[in-house]
Amino acid sequence: MPTLLEMAAEIVAAHASTTPMSKEELLSELAEIYKTLDAIEKGEAVVVETAEPEAVAPSISRKKAFGRDKVTCMICGKEMKTLSRHLKTAHAMKPADYRKQFDIPRTQPLAARAYSESRRQMAKDRGLGENLAKARAARGKGKKQ
Repeated sequence: MPTLLEMAAEIVAAHASTTPMSKEELLSELAEIYKTLDAIEKGEAVVVETAEPEAVAPSISRKKAFGRDKVTCMICGKEMKTLSRHLKTAHAMKPADYRKQFDIPRTQPLAARAYSESRRQMAKDRGLGENLAKARAARGKGKKQ
């Protein structure tokens, strides 16, 4: 059976493989996870600190945050193709809350334009719109009978 330190190291390594982290972040996360695993092993209650969403000044302007090939998180400044998953995992925030916090209109997609266009073209190439129309027509005929 692996030790608590080995388990904590595996958890941190898995997280670090998908998220770029500084040395200090790695060490603090390792210590936090070890402490939590130790508390669980001793049967103690684990207190999860949930921080109130504080008014964070944007790290980048809204105009610069939404580019053709990437979008930038206005909280931490990380660049990616789409924000929704990042907001949920890194900031425990829903897209609607993010939009409200930074006054982003609902019409502004939280994904890079190039990414959206490529997904749209893939859907057209596969004929997904036509298949949807056929399914809706078939459903409409089934209800009328």
